[in-house]
Amino acid sequence: MNELMQRVVARADAAQAANMSRFFKTGPGQYGEGDRFLGIKVPVTRSVVKEHWKESGWDDLEECLASEWHEVRLAGLLALAQRFHHAKKDPDEQQKCVDFYLAHLPAVNNWDLVDLSCYEILGTWFLTHDAAPLYTLAREGRTIWEQRIGIVSTMMFLRHGRLDDTYAIADILLHHPHNLIHKAVGWLLREAGKRDPQRLRQYLEPRCATMPRTTLRYAIEKFTPAERKAWLNIPRLPA
Repeated sequence: MNELMQRVVARADAAQAANMSRFFKTGPGQYGEGDRFLGIKVPVTRSVVKEHWKESGWDDLEECLASEWHEVRLAGLLALAQRFHHAKKDPDEQQKCVDFYLAHLPAVNNWDLVDLSCYEILGTWFLTHDAAPLYTLAREGRTIWEQRIGIVSTMMFLRHGRLDDTYAIADILLHHPHNLIHKAVGWLLREAGKRDPQRLRQYLEPRCATMPRTTLRYAIEKFTPAERKAWLNIPRLPA
């Protein structure tokens, strides 16, 4: 067990682990089925990574992402993100980080692991590179996590005022059957709407009657109560 893993495992809290297992739906047939938790909250994991990521080589990151423990995999992803951002003057090293992330997608297998890592690494990288891989993940991802990576990675695009990709990938996923994708798409649409509210309204107008209700609710969350009510009262139509 490498140093980073040891430091994370040492923070285990059995009582908290039981709560997290329920929260992340690890029961039979649930989206996190079989995942195991040490009971460590994200800020604690972040603090451990901040102190020890520099000691973690590629083999150490590999070991972390192969772990049965959710928080150890998260630590590996956060350490990879640190490595990526500290290599901003070394594109070859950043490319290695991106390739490593994409090669280990099976380890990014819950919504928090996706949301806390993908836009920091893939979103930043594809700001200045062809973003086609994000579209491929959204359209052809083997799991809901890979598809979620496709849309959530565009958060970094939004932070730089680039909205087109978020709307295009939202269209790919708009009628996805899983609720966790509905939430992700709605979340990113809401974030896009913060940058340009009128464009969000224009996007929603021809789609709101058929899009998942959860997506619509998330997307319009920052509208006024009266406007939210008006959007939600639009008659539903078959998708």
